[in-house]
Amino acid sequence: MEGTHRENDPQTTAHALAEVASAVIRAVTDRRGMSFTAASTLARLEREGPARLTALAAAEGVTQPSMTQLVQRLERQGLVARVGDPGDGRVTLVAVTDAGRDVLTERRRARDARLAELLAGLPVEQQRELGAAMRTALPLVRRVLEDDAQPRPPAAQHSTGGTR
Repeated sequence: MEGTHRENDPQTTAHALAEVASAVIRAVTDRRGMSFTAASTLARLEREGPARLTALAAAEGVTQPSMTQLVQRLERQGLVARVGDPGDGRVTLVAVTDAGRDVLTERRRARDARLAELLAGLPVEQQRELGAAMRTALPLVRRVLEDDAQPRPPAAQHSTGGTR
């Protein structure tokens, strides 16, 4: 009974999911190409659209000077461009270029090909089992991550007796 309880424990599941994610990332990361942060930044810009440099730094968990250097490198490579903010002409945003999208597409193709090559080494039944597990896990993981990205309501505010 104890084994069953541990298998259903969120901490055990979280640990297993983190191990799987880490192992897959290590297996498919092209260390000869761009850094993980550069690829992640490009993918974020592709997914979410143009962003302020400060917002990119915060989202990627790096300092603003580090993000500035990264964006400058990506600009020199033609993968991002600075564009004006249509809502505020004083603000400059960073946007992914068509060349940046092409790089992401190629990286994804190479990643998928590498994973397919690794999976081909498994017996057919294990390939089926892993496929079924992924078809179950992916929507659940996406939902958890989307729920986590939603803004949370502020904590209940306590009245201090003052006026606004």
